[in-house]
Amino acid sequence: MSRQTILIVDDDRNTREGLRRALQPLYDIVLVDSAERALPTLDERHVDVVLSDIRMAGMDGLTLLQRIMARSHPPIVIMLTAYGNVETAVEAMKRGAYDFLMKPVNLDHLDMLLKRAVRASEVETENLRLREQLDNRFGLEAIIGHSSAMKEVFEMIKQAAPTQATILLQGESGTGKELVAHAIHQLSPRSKGPFVAVHSAALSPTLLESELFGHEKGAFTGATERRRGRFEIADGGTLFLDEISEIQPAIQVKLLRVLEERRFERVGGQETLDVDIRLIAATNTDLRKMVEEGRFRNDLFFRLDVVSITLPPLRDRTDDIPLLCNHFLKEFSQRNNKPVEDISSDTMAALCAYSWPGNVRELRNVIERMVVLTHGSRLTVRDLPQGIRAAIPDEKRNLWRMDAGGGGATGSIEEAERSMIYAALKKNKGNRSRAAVQLGISRRTLQRKLKEYRLKEAAADPLTSLGASSDAKQ
Repeated sequence: MSRQTILIVDDDRNTREGLRRALQPLYDIVLVDSAERALPTLDERHVDVVLSDIRMAGMDGLTLLQRIMARSHPPIVIMLTAYGNVETAVEAMKRGAYDFLMKPVNLDHLDMLLKRAVRASEVETENLRLREQLDNRFGLEAIIGHSSAMKEVFEMIKQAAPTQATILLQGESGTGKELVAHAIHQLSPRSKGPFVAVHSAALSPTLLESELFGHEKGAFTGATERRRGRFEIADGGTLFLDEISEIQPAIQVKLLRVLEERRFERVGGQETLDVDIRLIAATNTDLRKMVEEGRFRNDLFFRLDVVSITLPPLRDRTDDIPLLCNHFLKEFSQRNNKPVEDISSDTMAALCAYSWPGNVRELRNVIERMVVLTHGSRLTVRDLPQGIRAAIPDEKRNLWRMDAGGGGATGSIEEAERSMIYAALKKNKGNRSRAAVQLGISRRTLQRKLKEYRLKEAAADPLTSLGASSDAKQ
């Protein structure tokens, strides 16, 4: 992990240099002698913590604090003063200061305070990254889908999120369980608190116990200092335990106690710590079957299974595939600066015919690969990975070719495409935007197709115009 950066703002040279000497072994230190110089420094580089004097020539520390807090992602600020009083401390805290220290600074107190502040900064940075990822990759709705199966999931999320109930997310790998956990956290009263994720299968039992509960110095070989666990870090927020079926029985017992009492001890410690967290667990395994086989504690299972949400595999919600494809197409065309506008009808039919064993994660990766490797402005069957073309069952392959007008006896590509457009418009009662989503093309492409087929877009009923033109062709 990279060293944290601390900006020291003080017009007293001795104070600046003294703090630099004390802190430089552990942190990257930047020194400035005025608030006016601090602001451009914050523009030019990343800073995790600001240590600022309050009384300085020119702009004072409280004004600097106010300017820092007005930024979109402010660093943590700790105020220093030789003229401290309760009123000044209260005013600094009101304006957003993390804490307040008197001069001359007690270095032990400062060390403890900085460790807390740096950890808080790391959690905030991680949460910010996750929130941006949520918005940038998956849109404002966070989770994409308009199928009946996903509507049920959305309804359960909306009902469960505002509560304090423990939630168990079940579903195959790649169905978006961690994304749903993020959505629940963001919709809950704990949204301003930390969201802390633990991927249980990635850690050995010994490491997982320390990761969850923390450890004291000397608790085991290599434990050279006290470390807080994920439960402690998630205090006031949400803890997400992925692949909970992989947790060993000995740790299951400790986990059960935390869920029942909201109390635990660090590994090697005697102090009992209280914690306020909301737990969301996830698994791609049938936990009930594991309980029956004696591989998972039944009392823990019932503690976890308060609200159970099952995410459907992509093969059971094929209506969502065009919507997801369009979303990922837009994302990766922008990210890779490639002007790929849409997906051909036969390609979309092939994507809908594939079974997607890797679910949404696999679909996302396939669209990214196609966008990166295509030479045109439209994704075609030529861009499909060979593995997907080979994996489509024969009965679905025939339907794909027929729907796409792939040279069968039923008619030309134009006639097949016209028929698909007509069916989509009819299903969506003439709404072109929804029809375009269903077809897996942009609304602009649909408008172009209507013009190509010499359809009167100004007609009061687009279905009538489309149907009449199609009938006349036959």
